[in-house]
Amino acid sequence: MNAPSRPPRKFNPHPFAYHQEIDLEITTLTNMGQGLGRIDGWVVLVPFALPGETIRARIYRNDKNFSEADLVAVLVPSPHRVAPVCPLFTNCGGCQYQHLAYSEQLVWKRQQVQELLRHMARVDLPVEPVTASPREYHYRSKITPHFDVPKDGAVGAIGFLRHGRRQELVDVPACAIATEAINDALTAARRSAHESTWKRGATLLLREANGKVFTDTRAEAEESVGPLTFRFLAGDFFQNNPFILERFVRYAVDEAHASGADHLVDAYCGSGLFSLFAAQVFTSVTGVEISATAVERASANATLNGLSNCTFIAGSAEAVFAGISSAPDKTAVIIDPPRRGSDEIFLQQLFAFRPRRVVYVSCNPATQMRDLRSFMESGYQPVRVQPFDLFPQTKHLECVITLDRV
Repeated sequence: MNAPSRPPRKFNPHPFAYHQEIDLEITTLTNMGQGLGRIDGWVVLVPFALPGETIRARIYRNDKNFSEADLVAVLVPSPHRVAPVCPLFTNCGGCQYQHLAYSEQLVWKRQQVQELLRHMARVDLPVEPVTASPREYHYRSKITPHFDVPKDGAVGAIGFLRHGRRQELVDVPACAIATEAINDALTAARRSAHESTWKRGATLLLREANGKVFTDTRAEAEESVGPLTFRFLAGDFFQNNPFILERFVRYAVDEAHASGADHLVDAYCGSGLFSLFAAQVFTSVTGVEISATAVERASANATLNGLSNCTFIAGSAEAVFAGISSAPDKTAVIIDPPRRGSDEIFLQQLFAFRPRRVVYVSCNPATQMRDLRSFMESGYQPVRVQPFDLFPQTKHLECVITLDRV
């Protein structure tokens, strides 16, 4: 029997009543990590439910084309369901897949990329099997737990957003996907936060690099990736799974080099991660960044590693390729834009330059597939799609698409 509950003021009562419980067979996973099932053709999304399962779900929202529900009970479990490692799983919003065997996480991430490729970009190109992370847990080298404005001078929960909430935090004494060193340091960082006087909420930083944990965003961190050394500010962006990083970067560089180009342009070059690896196989490399400080950092890293064939340019958003002197036919480009994808101004400059090959690296395949349509309309054809799982236990992944000029 369903317990009576008062619906929210704007609740739409069709096709299900508020907190109505339904039995549902889950057929697939969305790219947000939710189980998806249908009743009479109507889609119902249920977090933490797995394909092949029969579940009981409680409706809490009816949208225009689908409903959302909480998982009440698993009536027939999937053979791939496993016990989550973290006791906070399903409460903390950081992980979506701890209940799914890792080998199956890779299967579904590959399928989700395939579906995005087919439905968003209208491309029927096989997606390569996802390259697995060497570590399924304790891989993440940076976390940023938060706490809200103290009440009566006392800091409350220190952690991450609760699943399904936009503001409420879950207290996280330890994180199963963070490295062991970070978890060791987290205990002291939490104690210090609770013992200090705060007038506002704040975000803590814990970044591990080469075995040392940094808590100061302005401290200089040093990370070894294969034979190369990178220095960067601890609070700045640097990939957060060092255990797969060399393989991931080398793949992108090798794809660019296989085109026969002898010059590489590394757009969005940051502190020079792709540029410095590329300098080992390309005749010359040009890294382009809007941030002048990032250009200084990349140049310093090239010098640190004894690489003299790298040039870094602080290019404006309106003239990214203005300083590139190499011929397009001899040039490959690697782009690794933020999650929102590449903006139209950048893409039009790239298409005007017309390099022979572009290797598009993305942490958000949905925006990558959106941009892929623009590439195809501008005379580029995707030839290979390779996902990398830099983020086990979560819905996130990196995807590398190789595109050739037609």
